[in-house]
Amino acid sequence: MTRAMRRSKQGLSEEACLKILEAGTSGVLALLGDEGYPYALPLSYAYADGKIYFHGASTGHKIDAMAQEPRASFCVVSQDQVVPLEYTTRYASVIAFGRAAVVKDPEELQKGLEALAFKYAPQDTEAHRTETLTKPWPSLCIFALTVERMTGKASMQLIEKGL
Repeated sequence: MTRAMRRSKQGLSEEACLKILEAGTSGVLALLGDEGYPYALPLSYAYADGKIYFHGASTGHKIDAMAQEPRASFCVVSQDQVVPLEYTTRYASVIAFGRAAVVKDPEELQKGLEALAFKYAPQDTEAHRTETLTKPWPSLCIFALTVERMTGKASMQLIEKGL
């Protein structure tokens, strides 16, 4: 079941949502945590081919929560300009919904690592990147949220400007 957006005129196209996901540098992953409490954590990430890749330790709350319930959401805010005298904000954001899991396939693991490396260290040399990404990282895990659907929304002022 997908809930309809209440203010559908403020909805963003899939293309606009993808631009926000590709350009963002951090987002908030929301999982079902211990004892049924929501567990939301800020993360660096990279988006590639319908998946949101992020990394973390091979043990802890995040990995336990994903194993218990893989359904998750990931929110990225690209703009958040407070306009005090209008009591509003100029904002744009995307929420992706899907299933999160540890990446186990070696090819996909490499793809996730490279997506993160290219995003956060684009000026790195190929030699250094290769050396760094092929050395063992015993406690490092790469996770992927496979996007099943996403929704984006922006303030009317940004929509009218063509976001």
